[in-house]
Amino acid sequence: MKKHVSLISSVLATLFLAAGCASMGDGTVMEKRQAILDMQQSAIGQLHKEKPDTRAQVMNASGYATFSNANVNLLFVAAGTGYGVVNNNLTGAKTYMNMAEGGVGLGIGAKDYRIVMIFHTPEAMRHFIENGWTAGGNADATAKANDKGISASTEAYLGDVTVYTMTDSGIALQAMLKGTKFWVDDELN
Repeated sequence: MKKHVSLISSVLATLFLAAGCASMGDGTVMEKRQAILDMQQSAIGQLHKEKPDTRAQVMNASGYATFSNANVNLLFVAAGTGYGVVNNNLTGAKTYMNMAEGGVGLGIGAKDYRIVMIFHTPEAMRHFIENGWTAGGNADATAKANDKGISASTEAYLGDVTVYTMTDSGIALQAMLKGTKFWVDDELN
């Protein structure tokens, strides 16, 4: 029992350390926003290329979000940080957010991936912006650099939200239980 408490404490410490590193680094607020919007355009383009039916899903949804995440797995612990934006299709508003994740399981490697979330109701989008926590399992194998290599993009349905993940680059083999925290970026909003 003591081992489990120690392991959980280590994962939580890693998650909070990663949360502190979720910043985009140097640059003005406008430069950071533009970098996020450029990432978003690239991620949405990649999603539409891989799954053409998502074009209508994004256009007809209450809103959508895109996130960029860098993740590292080292044997029993995984951690990652990222950033993104939620787009409200009904009002045109944008909410810039950060993310951090931590997990336990078996894994090794590092990867850079994109998440696209499609919110089918305004309530689901509002709940995500205000609460931002997710938890779940993840198993994948990735070996990709630029447009070369293989990776499995995944699709999940969480109530009124459809989530797509696409690997941009990296090499990883993992089976993890993860928790992810998304929160509003006070600097960029």
